[in-house]
Amino acid sequence: MTATFCHNIAHDLPIQISDPKKEIELTYIDDVVEALVGELRGVAESGFRFATPLPSYKISLGELAGLIQSFRELRRSLLLPDFSKPFVKALYATYLSYLDGSDFGYGLDIKADERGSLAEFIKAPAFGQIFISRTKPGVVRGNHYHHTKAEKFVVVEGKAIIRFRHIDRGEVIEHCVRGEEYRVLDIPPGFTHSIENVGTSDLVTLFWASEVFDPERPDTTWEEVLK
Repeated sequence: MTATFCHNIAHDLPIQISDPKKEIELTYIDDVVEALVGELRGVAESGFRFATPLPSYKISLGELAGLIQSFRELRRSLLLPDFSKPFVKALYATYLSYLDGSDFGYGLDIKADERGSLAEFIKAPAFGQIFISRTKPGVVRGNHYHHTKAEKFVVVEGKAIIRFRHIDRGEVIEHCVRGEEYRVLDIPPGFTHSIENVGTSDLVTLFWASEVFDPERPDTTWEEVLK
């Protein structure tokens, strides 16, 4: 059942469920193999039996299909599943094993303008989100602050000056960073901040934010760092 669902959904084929509420119990193959290897190594006290109960997971057919469908939709929504749940992590690994090699890669939605480009990569409510940008020489991004949202910046290619100023103070803090350093800068709430490409080539930066961007509540207030 799981194999059929994973294969069909991975290949955009239909699946049939006669009773979505029917509950089944599943065990991950790696757990079975690990237990068998343990038996062969003499972990069991006597005879051939599993020394400890195998982890198992109960789920309805409708929930199983919906979860696997969400894995397929991840490439569009960018929303990661809850990998803190062992079953979800095991099922996602199983689903990926059914992808054709030609389908391993996928593109991101790139937003481009005269400054460069930006794309969201992955996000999750409990994790926040990661996005990446490419900025042309001489361009400044940012000049805004957040009330609650925290961020981290990592320049992975190029040279930049990242500037901070607390919204209630006049002092400007500057950090010069280069891609080869892989240096992380925390962006605290209440500090208006900007990043300027001071190099001669494109600046590539990886950003993490502590919450998924909500256009209805962006928690972003524009204010120049350098007044």
